[in-house]
Amino acid sequence: MTQPKQKQTGRKAAAPPRAWQRMLSGRRLDLLDPSPLDVEIDDIAHGLARVARWNGQTMGDHAFTVAEHCVLVDDICARFRPGWPAKWRLAALLHDAPEYVIGDMISPFKAALGIDYKAFEHRLAAAIHVRFGLPPELPQSVEELVKRADHASAFFEATQIAGFSDEEAARLFGRPRGLTPIRIEPLPTKKAQTRFLARFEELAGA
Repeated sequence: MTQPKQKQTGRKAAAPPRAWQRMLSGRRLDLLDPSPLDVEIDDIAHGLARVARWNGQTMGDHAFTVAEHCVLVDDICARFRPGWPAKWRLAALLHDAPEYVIGDMISPFKAALGIDYKAFEHRLAAAIHVRFGLPPELPQSVEELVKRADHASAFFEATQIAGFSDEEAARLFGRPRGLTPIRIEPLPTKKAQTRFLARFEELAGA
């Protein structure tokens, strides 16, 4: 007995949603499977200089950008570890580089999104590391120092431009130890971008 033919609907299967982003360099970065070959430092600098820390809730005429924050974290690492190898300072400079694609999500929102977001961020960070000659997974000691510097930067930013009290910032981020206060000065976009690129060239060429 022959089986009845399936009725033809004339509809084509829906195409999968686009998972790549076109960069100004012309690269198409696959967000689900990022390749180091599609990562360019000019794209990173351009993006980070246009992403505001603290969701833009900061004082002053300009946002405090992720590009500036990354330079500050590198500065703080150098203060914590004078003579730290340039490659690890480069890792510090690039610690938030994935945000050129995904933006700067505040920590409470990252926690709400859960592990899938962290896995996505991790894959992109690994591709960026490989592109610039760093290991996909940084040594734990490097990760810990960068995190310490990141928290110190957050404390200075929070108390100077984000409206946090000293006590509140100390409770959330820890009070920096062994550092003199660092003045936070939000820069115009182009200056932030130029400063980030200059620091990259200095460290990458060391």
